[in-house]
Amino acid sequence: MARLKPELLAPAGDAECFAAALQFGADAVYVGAKEYGMRAAAKNFDFPALREAVRLAHAQGVRVYLTANILPRSAEIAAYPQFLEQIRSCGIDAVIAADLGMITMTRALAPELEIHASTQTGVVNYQTASALYEMGVKRVVLARELSLSEIAEIRAKSPENLEIEAFVHGAMCMSVSGRCLLSEYLTGRDANRGACAQSCRWKYALMEEKRPGQYFPVDEDSDGSYILNAKDLCLLPYLKELHEAGVDSVKIEGRAKAAYYVAGVTNAYRMALDSLFDTPPRPVPDWVMQELNNVSHRPYTVGFAFGQRKDLIWQEENGYIRDYEVVGIVQKQENGRLYVSQRNRFFAGDAVEILMPQQKPLALTVTDLQNGDGEPIASANHAVMDCSFLCEAEVPAGAFVRKRIAEQ
Repeated sequence: MARLKPELLAPAGDAECFAAALQFGADAVYVGAKEYGMRAAAKNFDFPALREAVRLAHAQGVRVYLTANILPRSAEIAAYPQFLEQIRSCGIDAVIAADLGMITMTRALAPELEIHASTQTGVVNYQTASALYEMGVKRVVLARELSLSEIAEIRAKSPENLEIEAFVHGAMCMSVSGRCLLSEYLTGRDANRGACAQSCRWKYALMEEKRPGQYFPVDEDSDGSYILNAKDLCLLPYLKELHEAGVDSVKIEGRAKAAYYVAGVTNAYRMALDSLFDTPPRPVPDWVMQELNNVSHRPYTVGFAFGQRKDLIWQEENGYIRDYEVVGIVQKQENGRLYVSQRNRFFAGDAVEILMPQQKPLALTVTDLQNGDGEPIASANHAVMDCSFLCEAEVPAGAFVRKRIAEQ
């Protein structure tokens, strides 16, 4: 039986992202250490940083899950028991694993830790879910290619105490469940051990051997798409349906994303969940969905939630839609002034917005802009410089100041 309200599980690739996930409403945060995780490009956490992150999270009643979900080669197995002992000492709540050998080792060596079967495991049916439960798995992270009706069947036919987690937002691998050899083939970087080069996002063309140097576009016809650049998943409008299908935890993808992304997306899903599962339920505010458009993203799709789809691929280009940039992070507020650490250049007179937890972003105009010494300035144009401007509304430290990017 699903919990009364789904857990909101947010990503964190470093300490700044972790702080954003905590502040903007995550119930749980998943992170990676320096080894065994599927996001080698993220900064990730060494053991002292992981221990501190867990301490901060537990103080707020937030759980921490650690990814150990690569598909390891034999040479990587011998070091795993020592790694496991280190992460146990940090106080994590669960290990996310994909490899059956690592799952059985974790169960034997750290029986107090929950084990969550990663989406890399490729769980698409109740028999596999039940078999993993018999192995000691507490939760399965379902493959992304499942429909809501298939999720409901897994819930109905698997053990009641087995928890179900599903991705609801973020980048989708063209291989969907993630087992892909394209990156390794083209670059030597193994996606199944966390080093994916995202070769599927590259711009491809055809070249015929007798016409070298002539590139022909890869196109789409009535039978579907022939390129690989997947859209981003977004299931915020269907959180109620996911819950009714039996999902216990809704997961945001993004351990390689910046803190602003983590804050904006986590905030939107927090507001939606609290509205939908309040007593009585309330409509989700109109601005919440717009917030998902205000972070860097590819065009959105509902993926396979309602069956097989043909709109998973973005044809136009392989970049991101990006309408806003972060210009500062609030450090404190005193005497009607916001003290900000600059991230991108902005000017006195600029229209900005302030992203704060669990409320609609605040729009204001930058007035009386000063540098860290209290001197008037026309612009904040030095990286990470201290500056301040007037603001009467109450704003917490850690809020993000953003500005719409001017159209070119």
